[in-house]
Amino acid sequence: MTTFTTTIQSMYTLQQPDQDYVVNVLYEVTGVDGTNTASIGGNTTFNSADQEGPVTPYASLTEAQVIGWIPESAITSAQACVQGQLDSLANPPVSPANTALPWSQA
Repeated sequence: MTTFTTTIQSMYTLQQPDQDYVVNVLYEVTGVDGTNTASIGGNTTFNSADQEGPVTPYASLTEAQVIGWIPESAITSAQACVQGQLDSLANPPVSPANTALPWSQA
């Protein structure tokens, strides 16, 4: 079973419509399957026209709150990519080998 965590790496702000208004969030989704760890980064942009409810002052934001702004589909997609990485680490894909032609061996 894989345990996934999402962490905020950085936030970009503008000074409008409010001071330190968050317009872009960079995040990382990490998965741990007990043996291997894999991660992938992502980012989400925000538009003040889509703002719902009151604006939380920047200094009062929590990581959990900001993670809640990221579309669930983006996190689910990132988790699927991380799971694919973990699956490849646990069971490396078989790669074909470039084998010398049998009639050209010296």
